Amino acid sequence: MADQALTATGPAARPSRGGSSGPAGRAPAAGRGRARRHRWVPVLFLAPAVLYLLAFYGFPVVKNVTMGFQQYTTSTFVSGEAPWVGFENYRAVFRSAVFDRALLNTFVFTVGSIFGQFTIGMGLALFFQRRFPLSSFLRSLILVPWLIPLIASSAVWRWILDKDSGALNRFLQNVGLVDTRPGWLTNTSLALLAVIVVNIWIGIPFNATILFGGLQDVPEELYEAAELDGATGFRRFWSITWPLLRPVVNVVLVLGVVYTIKVLDIILGLTDAGPANATQTLATQSYQLSFRLFDFGQGAAVSNILIVISLLFAVLYLRATRRAVDE
Repeated sequence: MADQALTATGPAARPSRGGSSGPAGRAPAAGRGRARRHRWVPVLFLAPAVLYLLAFYGFPVVKNVTMGFQQYTTSTFVSGEAPWVGFENYRAVFRSAVFDRALLNTFVFTVGSIFGQFTIGMGLALFFQRRFPLSSFLRSLILVPWLIPLIASSAVWRWILDKDSGALNRFLQNVGLVDTRPGWLTNTSLALLAVIVVNIWIGIPFNATILFGGLQDVPEELYEAAELDGATGFRRFWSITWPLLRPVVNVVLVLGVVYTIKVLDIILGLTDAGPANATQTLATQSYQLSFRLFDFGQGAAVSNILIVISLLFAVLYLRATRRAVDE
């Protein structure tokens, strides 16, 4: 019995220190291999999206930035030569007589459009939050301006706002509100306002839809508790709805500004950036420099300025909103 005990406690019965031999040693190594393979799974799923973004977004942005520092004209497509000119394109843009007017119009157009779209969109979202017959059908009709191609919308609105045969002027004259027909698209004082109104009409569906979706996430119990405390109307909106809706509002405003600041087709379809540059914006100036004057370097410079303005607004607004939430 003693010999058997010594044999059981001998070297053959001791566990291996290396951990690499036998089933017990192979298990940790297999586990580490599976963990490494699992770490590569998310990378493989993300790789196609990353390659797509680099090819169709990253490359055009980088190319546009480099074009802003080159003398890039139609001859470049034949010779392949685009000499570097440094900041000369930006100097030419800043010194042009159109840039200051375009920058001011861009600011007015963006602020006016965002204010109108958000205000009316919020009102419609709150209105449709109340259940009533045909509410779903009417909600779907709001999407119609968003679904119509912008060029088609511009053509229809150009007919509506036409000075001589437009439906709006004929209606105003028939009801006796005006004596002479205003030139909504030909008057330098009214053209920008008309373009803003049309852009508001087009942007209302986006704001109303996103804000309505955000309102559905507000718990109904909070409204019931507010009514018990006597908070109704604006007080209930300001104390309950607005704080809980703020993340959705941030998305709507940031996306709205980024989209509105580069609006091109609506302005070109309505006024072609006229009359007398009254509706000229940075987006239309970039288009005219690139595809009418064929100075792609200066056109890229203007579009780069638009990119910087959009990024600055997004960063500053999100930081201010985060600071307000933290406080």
